[in-house]
Amino acid sequence: MTTDIEQRAETTTYGDYADLLKPDAKWVIGGFPGWEFREPNAIILVQNGTLRVAVNPLTRGHDYVQFFDNAHHMYFSRETFTVPEGGQLSFELDLRCEKVNGVANDFYDGYVSFNLLDLTQGLAIDFFQSNECYATVYARLPFPGAAVPAGDGPKYFGLFNEKPLPKGEKVTHRYKITYDQAAAELLFCVEGELVNREVNVPRMESMIAALGIMTEKDIQNGKSVSCHGQGVIAEYGPLTITRTPAA
Repeated sequence: MTTDIEQRAETTTYGDYADLLKPDAKWVIGGFPGWEFREPNAIILVQNGTLRVAVNPLTRGHDYVQFFDNAHHMYFSRETFTVPEGGQLSFELDLRCEKVNGVANDFYDGYVSFNLLDLTQGLAIDFFQSNECYATVYARLPFPGAAVPAGDGPKYFGLFNEKPLPKGEKVTHRYKITYDQAAAELLFCVEGELVNREVNVPRMESMIAALGIMTEKDIQNGKSVSCHGQGVIAEYGPLTITRTPAA
């Protein structure tokens, strides 16, 4: 039986990847003042509503700021998505990743990301997929311009939860992230199954979405070591967004 709340839920599709080069595109190259997440030789292909980005090899790195070094090529949604007061905001899409000439069994040597970012608080809620596995991620980072966290808990953190790919490597998987404002929870689903829940999440009023090609390698002695000739091929399906009002 469909509940009244489910009937009042609003679902929209945010894609239009074929308009990526137009001035009013829904997706723009991501980054922060003074640093773009852009691989200069990225190859872009849009077919049947799917965005394909191939970067082989990865070249973009940063020697001083870790999250600048991690994100090699990234698109930010032009739109900021507002959370229904006391309700839920869900994002769902298909992802595929193919790491090329990377280190075998090293997830963080190259992967594809789907990210939800509250830039005002430095919150990042993500799915990562590589050849080896996928991961849910809940993090708070020192983004430029973000408020410094208050309280006695850790100011910055990253919680990575790696799991086997249910359908195997180099194939498409379906991912969904739901933020429940009233419950202060994040729900992560893969192929329709709940795989992780984060609780006591700071209240978020809005967020942007992001699509990325990334690595996660610690800067060593003031030098980036994230690029060594490996590449990543990423595919992103259209983004389905559902706003569910409070009960």
